[in-house]
Amino acid sequence: MEGIKTYWFLSAKFSGGLDQTERFIKDGIWENGYENKFLNVVRSIAVGEKVAIKSTYNLKNNLPFNNKGQPVSVMEIKAIGTVTKNHQDGKLLEIDWQKTNLNKKWYFYTNLSSIWSVKDDFPLSKQLIDFTFYDKPQDLDYFRNAPYWKSRYGDEDDYFQYDDNIDNDDVNQQLIAKQSYNLVDLIKEGCFVDEQLISKMISSLNRRKNIILQGPPGTGKTWLAKRLANIIVGYKNSNNIKSIQFHPGMSYEDFIRGYRPSSEGKLVLIDGPFLEMVNKARNDSQSNYVIVIEEINRGNPAQILGEMLTLLEADKRTPSEALELTYRREHENGIFIPNNLYVIGTMNLADRSLAMVDFALRRRFAFFNLSPNFDEGWLNYMIEKTKLSRQTLEKIKNALNDLNQYITDERMLGSAFTIGHSYLTHDNVIPDALSWYTDIIDSEIKPLLEEYWFDDKNKLETALNKLVLNDL
Repeated sequence: MEGIKTYWFLSAKFSGGLDQTERFIKDGIWENGYENKFLNVVRSIAVGEKVAIKSTYNLKNNLPFNNKGQPVSVMEIKAIGTVTKNHQDGKLLEIDWQKTNLNKKWYFYTNLSSIWSVKDDFPLSKQLIDFTFYDKPQDLDYFRNAPYWKSRYGDEDDYFQYDDNIDNDDVNQQLIAKQSYNLVDLIKEGCFVDEQLISKMISSLNRRKNIILQGPPGTGKTWLAKRLANIIVGYKNSNNIKSIQFHPGMSYEDFIRGYRPSSEGKLVLIDGPFLEMVNKARNDSQSNYVIVIEEINRGNPAQILGEMLTLLEADKRTPSEALELTYRREHENGIFIPNNLYVIGTMNLADRSLAMVDFALRRRFAFFNLSPNFDEGWLNYMIEKTKLSRQTLEKIKNALNDLNQYITDERMLGSAFTIGHSYLTHDNVIPDALSWYTDIIDSEIKPLLEEYWFDDKNKLETALNKLVLNDL
């Protein structure tokens, strides 16, 4: 992106060895201490770009703010300089070290990686760059009260205030930061899944990293998947979340990496959305990232995921388990999925055209079933939002429960084909209950039932009669 600058934060200590800061400064260099890692990244560092030697660790005592007894991630800035020559061997940079023995401490927004590229297009990054290279102080209150750290270090009151004089990008990022999101927010939004089950989903995500929500149509799988992603990330409307829908035409080349034509008419190797998220997560270890895969069984998951199917396992998410990809880049020494990237899939059990999910995929995901839920929670939500009477909503609830029991008892269908509560959930005032209800039945539910019983008009008529309500 034009105008965006890259700054580099580099370690001077590799694989438990000695700190090389003094040697680097004395010799006017920085050297990659690994034989087969980061070679391509080092080659990409341009002459004229600014670099800093950093050391990342945790501190618990003698901090310049109240850390409430919690350990805090610290990045100590030791020296800053400018690249004067890149030897293009993936190992050696010549550096004009301009300031040394700095020992400045930066808190919260840190990275353990030996090489961290930071762009000046994001408010948190801008503060880090200004602190490191331009001697501006860190706004510690801002970081303490940002969503990722607020629960551990933040104030009781809402910290973020908005300045009309800053540009729109900054305003948007602050708005994103303000909209923190947790389980309480999910319940308030109108989730009719048992809170205990949602807690299990979150726990499973934290432990296994990958889950699939499966159930009949209209049970809110996509809605819940995106809000679980919000919880994992910590806030809503986040660039840390990407949604993709699988389909029969999707391939490994679309999702992971493959060759595609460029504007010059040449074939170029392009990373797909999954590898883009892998790289984002690896370069931002302090944040969580989530990819939501809708209709995960509508394509061929094993073929689309390829090597990633193995790498998804929680105990394979380390550099030592890295695998070479089908389409390997020059100087690339394998790919692994970082621990801070989560995968949430959804699966519609009622679509007979979908491929069965193989056992390899099932071993790597935890599965959770969602069912139609016209319960007391649904009633109370609808009463509050739509202003319909309890009596009216009870009639609708009873009609749908009656229909769903009929579908469940049908030998050729079963519970996977029941009608979910999403069809009849609304969040605005409904002035005419009968018109609203009739429209949904005629335009959304009736066509579905006609597919179920396309060859049996008697059963279709019986099912439709269960939904007839003339006195709402």
